[in-house]
Amino acid sequence: MKLILLLAFGALFSLNTTAQTGLRGTVKSAQGEVLPFAAVIVKGTPNGTITNAEGRYEIALAPGKYDIVFQYLGFQTSQKSVEIGTGFATLDATLEEQALRLAEVQTKAGNEDPAYTIMRRAIAKSRFHQLQVQRFKARVYTKSSFTVLDLPNLAEMAFRKQLKEAEKEANFKVGVPLLNETVAEVSFNQPNTYRQRIIANRNSQGDFLSPNRFFNASFYNPTIAESVSPLSPKAFAYYKFEYKGTFREPGPDGKVIEVSKIQVIPRQYGEGVFRGSISIIENTWAIHSLQLETVNNIGISFTIRHLCSPIQGVWMPTNQRYEGKGSYLGIKATGYYIRNLTFTEFVVNPAFVEDIEVADEKKAPPTQTLSKGDIKGKNLDELVKKQKEFSTKNLRQMVKEYEKQEKQARKNRKEDVTVVHDDSLVVDSLARKRSNVFWDSLRSVPLTSAEIKSYRKADSLGLTHEQKVKVKSDTTRQDSTAQQKKKSPNKFSLDKVLFGHTWRLSKRSSLIYTSPLTRIEYNTVEGYSLEGALNLRFRKKVDSINRFRQIPLGEWNIGGTGRYQFGRKQLVGYGQASYQYKTTKIGLTGGRYLYQLNPDNPISPFLNSLTTLLFEQNFMKLYQKEFVNLSVSASPFKNRLSLSGSLEYARRTELANYKEDLKPWIGWRNRMYTSNRPDNAEVASTGFPVHNALILNLTASARLGETQYTIRNGRRTAQRNNDAPLLTLNYRKAISDGSADAADYDFVQGTISHSFETGIRSKLNYQLSAGTFLNDRKVYFPDFKHFAGNEFFLQQGDVVSTYRLLPYYQYSTARHFAEAHVLAEFRKFFITQLTLVRLIGLKENLFVHYLYTPASKNYTEVGYGLDGLIPQVLPFFRVEVISQWQDAKYQGLGFRVGTTLKFGR
Repeated sequence: MKLILLLAFGALFSLNTTAQTGLRGTVKSAQGEVLPFAAVIVKGTPNGTITNAEGRYEIALAPGKYDIVFQYLGFQTSQKSVEIGTGFATLDATLEEQALRLAEVQTKAGNEDPAYTIMRRAIAKSRFHQLQVQRFKARVYTKSSFTVLDLPNLAEMAFRKQLKEAEKEANFKVGVPLLNETVAEVSFNQPNTYRQRIIANRNSQGDFLSPNRFFNASFYNPTIAESVSPLSPKAFAYYKFEYKGTFREPGPDGKVIEVSKIQVIPRQYGEGVFRGSISIIENTWAIHSLQLETVNNIGISFTIRHLCSPIQGVWMPTNQRYEGKGSYLGIKATGYYIRNLTFTEFVVNPAFVEDIEVADEKKAPPTQTLSKGDIKGKNLDELVKKQKEFSTKNLRQMVKEYEKQEKQARKNRKEDVTVVHDDSLVVDSLARKRSNVFWDSLRSVPLTSAEIKSYRKADSLGLTHEQKVKVKSDTTRQDSTAQQKKKSPNKFSLDKVLFGHTWRLSKRSSLIYTSPLTRIEYNTVEGYSLEGALNLRFRKKVDSINRFRQIPLGEWNIGGTGRYQFGRKQLVGYGQASYQYKTTKIGLTGGRYLYQLNPDNPISPFLNSLTTLLFEQNFMKLYQKEFVNLSVSASPFKNRLSLSGSLEYARRTELANYKEDLKPWIGWRNRMYTSNRPDNAEVASTGFPVHNALILNLTASARLGETQYTIRNGRRTAQRNNDAPLLTLNYRKAISDGSADAADYDFVQGTISHSFETGIRSKLNYQLSAGTFLNDRKVYFPDFKHFAGNEFFLQQGDVVSTYRLLPYYQYSTARHFAEAHVLAEFRKFFITQLTLVRLIGLKENLFVHYLYTPASKNYTEVGYGLDGLIPQVLPFFRVEVISQWQDAKYQGLGFRVGTTLKFGR
């Protein structure tokens, strides 16, 4: 029966292939070398393809006469006519290398290179080209290949068994490419909507790989993949340009076009810039093709090749190729990614016509120059009707005015103009189930012999796996006893008690258990402690956007935390309950627990445990409070404003070390444990009696500018590189309950923080804060304004706002304060002037931290840091050297190993 089905399938496949008509062939150079990934365009139709790695192509076409255009980067475009009857016709092409000729205006000694006037015009028109396309629909074929070339000897020896299993089960082997093919239907609408629907996907490992979003970017953008584009308005600060020559080829309307090849030379090569060449079409100043190379922060190099084709007069990158190679942690690998677009619908923005001429005012200014008043409030098409030639400056101003008017029109239509990207990715349920016949009808690029072999092995592995699953399933059905013994993920077991577990009670509820064994800590107040927690989470309703994203519209959390202190021989803990609806959350917490005197927790319990036991330095200072706390937080106006408030009633108690003669694991000379009562320069004693405190705490924060968002699969998130300053206001009031020792004060604070780019991978960050106690009738040490100090050689936390050498509580104040933090990150500063240093990922920074309180004597830290302490291994660590100053007098020098990672709670 199986043989009959196989023969029937083979006959069906034969009928299908013989019924098709089309064109196939090979593209080579004049020297006989195959040209991989060359563009093959069917002129006058939306059809097109690219050759595979062996230079072969195949495209399905109905019978008829066609003009076929062959393109390859660095070679002359060739056009051939062909007539297709029944079956597949063969049409090979041989391409000649482009013959560059120098322009009539030659570069003379002391004169500017002609490349600069070309690039000024291209840069001025870059945004114009981006806005030309109103909308389009296309079928996109992508193929990627990734090959591990070599593994460290130690890894091969240690994981030899696992590597053999990976080859057997997942078709992975050193030196053998891992393949992925995807066919997607995509659509784009101005200004920012991009939709993808994956209709077919095939992988030599059997896993689905999502297409990379890198290709959605355009070199007309100021940056692409976090690197400065040669067409950025800031390009001349980062690149030098050199004119290499001009070549000719047929244009979209049959007329010959001239294309100038420009060498792109970075002033300092490394991450964030490109090198290579870009070809610009004369008069239109659009990109014809490019070949650029860049490198990322771990030393992996990428080569990008784009070849553009005219679609209704607009030059679009229909043929894209990306290659990467390098090594990381001793693993050498290489890979490529190709993308071919076939447009099914293409609409040009009527406001942008291609007959606008751009004059370089530095060479030959136009006959008429417009002022800002001439442009403001005018429609772009009205200006173009009156005048055909514009200066580069005027053209940029006109495009900005157009975008301003379009943005206002969108506002009038009640559209959300803060969304800069709206992307979605949907996978068809049949994408991974497409047959070979289906793939042969869709595939734009024929498979190579090696790829066919890889797929056959993957298919055989998949069939073997399915047979194993079937046998296992049949065996399971026959053995009901074995099925009963099979462990359920929700079944109670000893390992779950020891190490914690999350039990899924239903689709909307779960029970989360945190084992005390995972939270063993030590400090001089509690001694050793164990902490465990149990939380019940229940989602009231879930909004399903697609199968990749589910958003809970309502969520309950009820639970408790218990902590046993072996030194004090006491059990403390608290219970909590909260409800969240979208961005609004209300919570109730109460119990008896220990907290740090600084509520911002300047040192984590985990790190304090290490410093206390190993280095005899007990930095963490604790007090106890019995409390009940009601809190509310919300982010109204589409998350543009954040509001939070809490009302807490507490009975607070000062604590001492649980024993006087405490001994560390290691006895250090000239060191001893300090009291739990810290020293402070403003008061004689930081001790306090047992007292009550009713505290209202209100905080509001907002961006001082328009926050921009991205939407991915329906999920709205603020952009990480949002450069609007953040303003935060805080008001804290202790309300007296009438008792003699009750806290009673009013405190206000304002903070502004900002982070913005100053160049390629360079950034300036600052945070400024100031505050005062409006009244200080009764202020206890837990109510003081505390600062983010550090006394250990490992610096953790926010690198901008954390002091490096400031004692934790020495300058805490109950009066007024001002603090400033500035951190400048440099891609190129001192040792990073060396290209090799930049290529391995090192980055330098300078920072200044300042604190004014009545007792601080203008405390200042000035420091230098080097990010990437161990390049390519621990890039998140930095080494720092810091000098201390008070009243402009030098106090000493310190060193820190810094990290942005946070340990513990």
